[in-house]
Amino acid sequence: MNDVISFSRGAPSLDIIDVEGLKQAAVAALEKDPAKTTTYGTSVGYVPLREWIAAKHGVEPENVIVTNGSMQADAFLFDQLVSEDSPVVVERPTYDRTLLGLRNRKGELHPVTVESDGVNVDELEQKLKDGLRPVMAHIIPNFQNPAGVTLSAEKRTRLLALAEEYDFTIFEDDPYLDIRFRGEQLPTLLSQDTNGRVVYASSFSKTVCPGLRTGYLVGPADLVKKIATQATNTYIAPNQFAQSTIYQFAESGALERSIETVKAALEERVDQLSASLRAHLPNASFVVPDGGYFLWVDLGEGVDCAKVLKAAADEGVQVVKGTDFVLEGGESCLRLAYSAVQADKIDEGVRRLARAVEATRV
Repeated sequence: MNDVISFSRGAPSLDIIDVEGLKQAAVAALEKDPAKTTTYGTSVGYVPLREWIAAKHGVEPENVIVTNGSMQADAFLFDQLVSEDSPVVVERPTYDRTLLGLRNRKGELHPVTVESDGVNVDELEQKLKDGLRPVMAHIIPNFQNPAGVTLSAEKRTRLLALAEEYDFTIFEDDPYLDIRFRGEQLPTLLSQDTNGRVVYASSFSKTVCPGLRTGYLVGPADLVKKIATQATNTYIAPNQFAQSTIYQFAESGALERSIETVKAALEERVDQLSASLRAHLPNASFVVPDGGYFLWVDLGEGVDCAKVLKAAADEGVQVVKGTDFVLEGGESCLRLAYSAVQADKIDEGVRRLARAVEATRV
């Protein structure tokens, strides 16, 4: 089929990327700072962007390292904290690449259920009382990938207290922070941390564009210094041209405008997706996100997502099966990324998905 509708990739569609603004920012980077924009630089990243990020999060520049995408930041952090058999708490479900990265380092993974208001802190606390002593808990607090839910204010406070009591690091993986299109913005765990328990990561992929491959890590200065050494030995320095372009994009005010464009489009898309799911898959259960890129849908008993995936492809619609995001289970679930599908194509995409589900139902 030529007109494939893809709910599989968590990326913005081209129509909501500010291409003209990026052109202007790239020109400004070369005109205003040609020497630093075109050189290797150092492993901490493009210095003005590093300072801009530090100011955004209320920390010192030595607490920040800018990387080639937030997944590179994740990899560096995992290399510092996780070794073979290190106990690590992960959400269930969670981002499939997180599971891959931790498995590659042979970490001992302990999944904790995600509820409609974020990770089940009661369940985590019980595991800790029963003797679990993790080196790290990986948490996606805002519009979680893949579940689309947000960690409540109360749970954020309790999670920080547990990290202090049981001596573990919270890895706050937060690329969707600025993509809230309704509801109240909650303070980051990082901003509430008074004991150096939180390491924070984010990205410009969701607010500017993924092609610039720029993310960052915020954490204790000694940890950032170790990661900077690791980065030097890995790639000398990240992409200075991309980072300089993002800095100019942010300084010009284009970043704020881009975020507003993205939020407006995503709100329209998720509302259409929710309405279409209710109309065409009435037995499905899901939580409607207040931001971000993803909706997690449970299609109910008797549905095998692996079979649905193949049947959906035959119908001309792409989805990601729920089993990719959990260590076990998830057979009746799918992750739907609405970020790349324009609103006028969503209903047709869900109609195709509904046909695929019906064709594979046992």
